[in-house]
Amino acid sequence: MGARTVAEALAAARGLGLDPLDAQLLLAHQLGRDRAWLLAHDGDPLAADVLARFDAEAKRRADGVPLAYLTGRREFHGLELQVDPAVLDPRPDTETLVDWALELLPSTGVERPAVVDLGTGSGAVALAIAHRCPGAHVTATDLSAAALETARANARRLGLAVSFASGSWWSAVPGSRFALAVSNPPYIAADDPHLPALRHEPLMALTPGGDGLDAIRAIVAGAPGHLLAGAWLLLEHGWDQADAVQALLREAGFRDLQSRRDLAGHARCSGGLWLPEPNGRRLATTDEK
Repeated sequence: MGARTVAEALAAARGLGLDPLDAQLLLAHQLGRDRAWLLAHDGDPLAADVLARFDAEAKRRADGVPLAYLTGRREFHGLELQVDPAVLDPRPDTETLVDWALELLPSTGVERPAVVDLGTGSGAVALAIAHRCPGAHVTATDLSAAALETARANARRLGLAVSFASGSWWSAVPGSRFALAVSNPPYIAADDPHLPALRHEPLMALTPGGDGLDAIRAIVAGAPGHLLAGAWLLLEHGWDQADAVQALLREAGFRDLQSRRDLAGHARCSGGLWLPEPNGRRLATTDEK
């Protein structure tokens, strides 16, 4: 039997249950080509070593391993990030959080507003903000040393100036205050039926256990000591958690509570304004950190 062609290899992958686009991207990665090349060369035979690697990776993808872990990269908000199993596979819905942050940053009225991304993972949110708002002084934190190394590597490769700090939520930035804080924390409930399907991603980045809100509770509770008057706290959360997150923000004294919808129309991010003093506003600059 002769060597399998590009078309035959893709058909076999689809037979495993792979999405056709995933199969094409996976094979293109193995060949160092793009999808257009595959379409133009679907009758070409594949070398045995390429076919063996592709078959193995196709089986892993069929088992639920994120495509980004197999190719080592993910496009996010116009940036190509390197990702690995130490970090979450960045989702398009998280771009909602970035877009909201970028919308708010000009309102700080200062040249270098201080921004913190709590639980940065691959660095996706922090790097997207730094890329689109180069005047901002962005700090990215994470409890995971492996995640911080991945985020640092992305910052170096992309040439983006972001500071990194290790620690759990606000403990990573003691004594610092910010004009804007963003976070995509773990928020999946421990009994969520979708959690087993995410078994290849780091559990600590997916769920804090319980009802899924413990990480958000910790971030909201610690925020007043790390935000300047007039600062915003923006949080990504589950599709059905907006009311609960807004309630936590309200109880902590945040004002002007809002939620933003993701690509599917679900309320995916909620935030509030920290303005404890009735008169005047003071916003962060890097000199005030």
